[in-house]
Amino acid sequence: QVQLQESGPGLVKPSQTLSLTCTVSGVSVTAADYAWEWIRQSPGKGLEWMGAINARGTLFYKMKSRTTIVRDTSKNQITLQLSSVTPEDTAVYYCTGGEAYNYWGQGTQVTVSS
Repeated sequence: QVQLQESGPGLVKPSQTLSLTCTVSGVSVTAADYAWEWIRQSPGKGLEWMGAINARGTLFYKMKSRTTIVRDTSKNQITLQLSSVTPEDTAVYYCTGGEAYNYWGQGTQVTVSS
């Protein structure tokens, strides 16, 4: 079975870089025709797509200036890095993947506060 698990700090200070890791089990993060994506949910913005990486390593971002996604094939992990965070980045962050959002992690709460 495929399982996704998000991990990272629950509290980040403004201006710092947020790093969240999605550990995938049951399928390779390089699986053909699959994409791995980060989505966040907040009361003010609802569901918001952050970025994705496909099987070939092509990257897609909503906020290119401060977002990057890194694939670690040896650890079978997908990491989201969001720089210069503000309180507006407070949200529950989800890792999802498959051909069309087939698999989801449970989500992890991130609060940006000083």
